[in-house]
Amino acid sequence: MTINWTDDKDTFGRMFVLTQNKLFSQLCNAVDNEGADLSDALSWGQLKSKRWLVSELEKLNLDLGIIFLCAGWYATLAPMLFESSCIIDKIRSFDIDPLCERVAETINKEKVKNNWQFKAATVDIHNLIYENFKYETHRYDGSKLQLTDSANTIINTSCEHIQNFDVWYNKIPSGKIVILQTNNYFEIEDHINCSNNLREFRIQTPMTTLLYEGELVLDKYTRYMRIGIK
Repeated sequence: MTINWTDDKDTFGRMFVLTQNKLFSQLCNAVDNEGADLSDALSWGQLKSKRWLVSELEKLNLDLGIIFLCAGWYATLAPMLFESSCIIDKIRSFDIDPLCERVAETINKEKVKNNWQFKAATVDIHNLIYENFKYETHRYDGSKLQLTDSANTIINTSCEHIQNFDVWYNKIPSGKIVILQTNNYFEIEDHINCSNNLREFRIQTPMTTLLYEGELVLDKYTRYMRIGIK
């Protein structure tokens, strides 16, 4: 077996050799071929927060249908959802950073190849439409592709990053499943919409039906999560 990886970033390559899990190969390719820095995306805080989200969703046993992953970044949450017991049709990841699209699709390559069960696109989430949304993405060869999707579930684990959050949230139609996370980590410059506590986050994200809310205490901050029906 021949695997190409750079010597200083070969952790994922070694794990692929050890486990034969294709996710490690995809992570390796994202680092070596797409220049992705996964140090923050795969930090303990990020991983624990996403594991918490998946665990609570599994308990709720919801049919999530088509998921719109908003501010999806590298979409490292998607493999965890696909490998869970959650009922999922497709995941669509949207991020304003054009560098994220290719990395996200590399990390989720097997699901991209499986009838586009996963696709990423460069979209400002303030411009999302949740019913019959027509958007442009790309095939692996770089050619443009237009897709149309409607969301059953909206996930945003980066609410602390969202400018004009209320404007974005108010555009989500009633009746959609929403899964939201924020934190109280005010020290980060890009964290422009943190919450001091779960009560503040509750006020900011009204729901007709609350299915779960809680907090996860981490080393440097506390993560807050709410799951419900908008």
